[in-house]
Amino acid sequence: MSFTLTHHDGVARRGLLTTAHGVVETPVFMPVGTQGVVKAVTPRDLVDVGARIILGNTYHLHLRPGDELIRRRGGLHRFIGWDRPILTDSGGYQVFSLADRRKLSEEGVEFQSHLDGSRHLLTPESAVDIQLNLASDIAMVLDECPALPARYDALDRSVELTARWARRSRQHFLERRLHSDAGRGQLQFGIVQGGTEVDLRTKSAALTIAIGFEGYAIGGLSVGEASDTMYRIVESTAALLPVDRPRYLMGVGTPLDLIEAVARGVDMFDCVMPTRNARNGRLFTSEGAINIKNARYAEDDGPVDAACGCYTCRRFSRAYLRHLFLAGEMTGGTLNTLHNLNFYLDTMRRVREAIAFGTFEKFRLDFHRTFSARPLTA
Repeated sequence: MSFTLTHHDGVARRGLLTTAHGVVETPVFMPVGTQGVVKAVTPRDLVDVGARIILGNTYHLHLRPGDELIRRRGGLHRFIGWDRPILTDSGGYQVFSLADRRKLSEEGVEFQSHLDGSRHLLTPESAVDIQLNLASDIAMVLDECPALPARYDALDRSVELTARWARRSRQHFLERRLHSDAGRGQLQFGIVQGGTEVDLRTKSAALTIAIGFEGYAIGGLSVGEASDTMYRIVESTAALLPVDRPRYLMGVGTPLDLIEAVARGVDMFDCVMPTRNARNGRLFTSEGAINIKNARYAEDDGPVDAACGCYTCRRFSRAYLRHLFLAGEMTGGTLNTLHNLNFYLDTMRRVREAIAFGTFEKFRLDFHRTFSARPLTA
């Protein structure tokens, strides 16, 4: 791996992350392909809208179709027909989102499958093994993502547990890489937790950095806290992370969240928002989000966004997209998803350009003004 910073504009950074399956320009948004597919679109579509890296999930792929099956098929890239980089989450988020189906212990997390009720134990070591079977480019350690709000002592215990799991994950990862070809091209990222407590974030960052990873993630945010709170924690935490390693804000978020996190030194993002919103008829435009179900678009012959050059905006009207949505046609979900992904990925392209030209702060203020229709002061 190499991570090279090519430009700075204030705290915002532009860089190049080299992986086994190609170079990723940062800041970057990663479309979410939880089960080995970004919903409603093909890998060719993803290339067309400019995706350089996508995300898959250890928990879901372990349950179905099985990481051993994927290993026998030549790894996740070959299995899903995607030849660009892939990051795999560890399953730690399911500790949070499937709280009613799991038991947490020092050993790991015992899940009850949402598919058939069968029980599975996910440990720091098995999360490493599963991701080695998947042969992703970037593998995340197993962590605990506590729900917020949470008591201070509970968050502190979570930070300690996440650090112990991270040490086990790193040790097992390095041992596997030392004694076999497994993981030779894989990078491993540690995760900083601590809720909305600055001192616990500081503690978690110190513990995680001491272990030593190829990159570092900020986890446990965008789980219900106010945006201002999230920005404050991102700013203080990112400042603690090594300058020469990529910084990944997990599961975030809105277009405005991405811009604000870049302004605080973050390099990588993922979120289901562009794809999930697309399937529900909510489309992002340069002037804010619209709901294509609205009756006002029934005879609107204009594109979703006149400033957008995606396939959907070049060829189809708001009236047609509304018709497809109300008729329940799958094509509507595909066209909406193409647009939303293009909006996110093109926004990140414009962010990278602004950083390179030293105009990021102007870009940030203009984006707030046009996207949210509310002026933002410097």
